[in-house]
Amino acid sequence: MSESRLPTLEGAVCPVPLSHKDLIVLGHGSGGKLSHDLITSMFLPAFDNPALRAGDDAGLVQPNACTQLAISTDSHVVWPLFFPGGDIGRLAVCGTVNDVSMLGANPLYLSAGFILEEGLEVDVLKKIISSMQAAASEAGIQIVAGDTKVVQKGKADGLFINTTGVGLIQPGLEIGGALARPGDVVILSGSIGDHGIAVLAARGELGFETDVHSDVAPLNHLVASILEVSDGVHVLRDPTRGGLATSLNEIAHQSGVCITIDEDSIPVKPAVLAVCEMLGFDPLYVANEGKLIAIVAQEDAETILSTMRKQPYGEGATIIGDVKESPQGRVLMKTRIGTTRIVDMLAGEMLPRIC
Repeated sequence: MSESRLPTLEGAVCPVPLSHKDLIVLGHGSGGKLSHDLITSMFLPAFDNPALRAGDDAGLVQPNACTQLAISTDSHVVWPLFFPGGDIGRLAVCGTVNDVSMLGANPLYLSAGFILEEGLEVDVLKKIISSMQAAASEAGIQIVAGDTKVVQKGKADGLFINTTGVGLIQPGLEIGGALARPGDVVILSGSIGDHGIAVLAARGELGFETDVHSDVAPLNHLVASILEVSDGVHVLRDPTRGGLATSLNEIAHQSGVCITIDEDSIPVKPAVLAVCEMLGFDPLYVANEGKLIAIVAQEDAETILSTMRKQPYGEGATIIGDVKESPQGRVLMKTRIGTTRIVDMLAGEMLPRIC
């Protein structure tokens, strides 16, 4: 089997299988290594352009000399449609708002495409639409265009939603995954793993009850607050599919740096940790939908941290590590027992259908 090495849309560089016998598996949607292989071998060669090649959560485009826009699209196929702390509608709005915000953009407009399965209860659709409107109002954005299709019974899990978002980037603002610098500080806005465990619990697959709620939330106001107090924000990323570990690996590859994190500094709620320990999951790879990573200049770190903690979705913000020059493209973690281990990106599929 031949191999190729190309930059992926998410910034990693990895070997790419090119066999025509390969089949799509659930792991290709995990946001981890299999996703990167698929993007690199199929999508990037076909659609290659500077916005895609940058590998960020949204594409940066400049229609004229005075205007920069961030554009992102996302398809939401979570099951079940409702879970503790949220539903597919809130998830669809917040996920795209957050992707646009990770370039420092002010999200303005969303489109929404609905794929409805024959037999879906109208009351269920009403609840989801109401949830989307509430999330849009909270974020301060408008849903200005849409589309609806209906497929035969058995062709979808009730409802799939695609959302596309557009946001405006202020002139001179430059934030992206390739801009982490040695000496920078890594800040995490709160506890990890809440969303993935909440969705898993909602499926009734745990065999026991837990009170974990999804963290799904719009983060654009949190981003705006830190940009108001500092021009030292270099990278923003929301660690969704593939979790914190995969997102940090993407950034390390994009920037050509080493990111070092401290295991004791990474917040994980006791209930999430208990589920992970029982099922053999690593919280570093469990999905989040209302958290962000901010990699910032060291001299601004305390100001940014203090500002984040004053915001509803940043109250649990903490410094979890820093950026070093080498080894390039690596994420290293100082463990509780005093050792250092390599933290790689997600290799397969930990929790299917979490977004």
